[in-house]
Amino acid sequence: MMILRALLLASAASVCLSIDMAMAADAQKAGMPQFDLTRFPSQIFWLGVAFVVLYLIMSKVALPRIGAVLEARANRIGSDLDRASALTAEADQTRAAYEKTLGESRAKAQDVGRSTEAALAKESAERQAVLGNELAGRIRDAEARIAAAKSAAMANLAGVAADTASLAVERVAGVKVDPAEAADAARVALARA
Repeated sequence: MMILRALLLASAASVCLSIDMAMAADAQKAGMPQFDLTRFPSQIFWLGVAFVVLYLIMSKVALPRIGAVLEARANRIGSDLDRASALTAEADQTRAAYEKTLGESRAKAQDVGRSTEAALAKESAERQAVLGNELAGRIRDAEARIAAAKSAAMANLAGVAADTASLAVERVAGVKVDPAEAADAARVALARA
């Protein structure tokens, strides 16, 4: 096939060369051959031959190669678009799974936070109750000690007041007072106060 094309091209070139030489010889005699009406039919003939040869070369060799390249390119672009579409769908699925997992993790974290908060609140309430009971016991003990100290002080106060009153009367008035009388007077005075 290639040999046939080469022979066809070589013969066409030799015919064209011989015609060109003949025309060159004639052109020297008459002027420009394009304007010579006697040569017009041969020019039309060679124009048709050149057109047919170029048409055949283009239709049988160049255009199929260009078409094959364009088709391969279109196929590659189509496969690349299909692959990109598949990767996009896969990325969307992965993103959806990630967001779902993230949402579940957040929900679990909130549940753990709530349960931890509830456990800490319960533990804190228990500690506060224990501490409150302990403090209430201490307060009761302190109040009992204070009441005992107060009653002891009050009991001693009557004796101290009786001693102080008898000493004061003895120093001021110079009269000696009976301790029993002084104690009775101090109890009456303390009861009024």
